[in-house]
Amino acid sequence: MTLDPTQTRALSCLAVVTPLGFATKAYAGSGAHWVNAYAGGVLYVLFWILVVVFVRPRISPWAAASLVFTATCLLEALQLLSTPTLAAIRSTFLGHALIGSTFSWWDFPHYLLGAALGVAVALRARRPPPLVSSA
Repeated sequence: MTLDPTQTRALSCLAVVTPLGFATKAYAGSGAHWVNAYAGGVLYVLFWILVVVFVRPRISPWAAASLVFTATCLLEALQLLSTPTLAAIRSTFLGHALIGSTFSWWDFPHYLLGAALGVAVALRARRPPPLVSSA
């Protein structure tokens, strides 16, 4: 399978964003509350936008961001529900990281920030690198 340039750039961004996202859950330095509670949300949305762009490299960055922002908001609202199945998923690190456990209105502006960042990164991933002059 040959990757097109957009996919290659999206994959490169994912290689950076993924560990950063997980690191926000373990961060204990200055501003730890914000980093633990909200920076991960920004990176979560960015991660999924990059996944969408990787899978569908010709999708509009705005469409990818809208899709991911909507899905993320729905997942946030899902946190208002408590079922045995959801509790079992949330009891694992990965389940907690992916679908969360506590509803917070403050997550929504951070998801929007992640979507805006995702549009910017996806637009850049679609653009060819600038030509370098050998003058």
